[in-house]
Amino acid sequence: MSLNIIVLAKQVPDTRNVGKDAMKADGTINRAALPAIFNPEDLNALEQALRLKDQFPGTKVGVLTMGPPRAGEIIRQGLYRGADTGWLLTDRLFAGADTLATSYALATAIKNIGKVDIVIGGRQAIDGDTAQVGPQVAQKLGLNQVTYAEEIVKIDGGVATIRRHIDGGVETVEAPLPVVITVNGSAAPCRPCNAKLVMKYKRATCPMERTGKEPWSKLYEERDYLTLNQWSVADVKGDASQCGLSGSPTKVKQVQNIVFQAKENKALTGSDEDVNSLVKELLAEKIIG
Repeated sequence: MSLNIIVLAKQVPDTRNVGKDAMKADGTINRAALPAIFNPEDLNALEQALRLKDQFPGTKVGVLTMGPPRAGEIIRQGLYRGADTGWLLTDRLFAGADTLATSYALATAIKNIGKVDIVIGGRQAIDGDTAQVGPQVAQKLGLNQVTYAEEIVKIDGGVATIRRHIDGGVETVEAPLPVVITVNGSAAPCRPCNAKLVMKYKRATCPMERTGKEPWSKLYEERDYLTLNQWSVADVKGDASQCGLSGSPTKVKQVQNIVFQAKENKALTGSDEDVNSLVKELLAEKIIG
């Protein structure tokens, strides 16, 4: 049995270094002001997909991402680890998308790709922390979904057995294919890049990433695999009114970087007097009671 797997991945700003210039006046992220990284939980999802590829010969893994041309790096990172192909959704009409518009674009692209057995992605992206895109994609595609996955235990007879890590414990569920799966950060970390694959795909780019002056330009004519798939709204037959800002009812008003600083501290012992004093203070401040 072979599988067709699509990994939803996102290039995100490194939110560990958020400054005052992180947001634009229109409430969208100023991506140029922050370093870009592969969304961590999407890497966990990629590892689950690659494990299935190892288990089922003939399985194809593709990385689907949406973003500016530089987001092609996410596809290359997938190829370096063992993915077979990738698609970059890049178009000014996609810009400024909230989860509703993002899930519409991704679902439309998946329909354009064709037959798929598993769509898998991280639980959430670190730049939004909503955990909405995966379930919304499932809803738009009319597919079964399993969230908070930690491991795809097995696939047998067209049914996936999946272990979920949820509040209060762990549970194992079954879901018929095709299915959309979102993966926790507690899942197995992604394997490192393969040196041979890095050498093979290091020149792989989307057309919009190229300047036309690269010394290796002739390679693009000789090696088809060095040209990554690049799709616009028109290419996926999408409705422009449901994409980007025009299709996004959610607007970010403000982002603040808050640092907690202790103004004072007290040293308490385990004596009855100190304990009683602490309880009275907490009651007076209505912290407990």
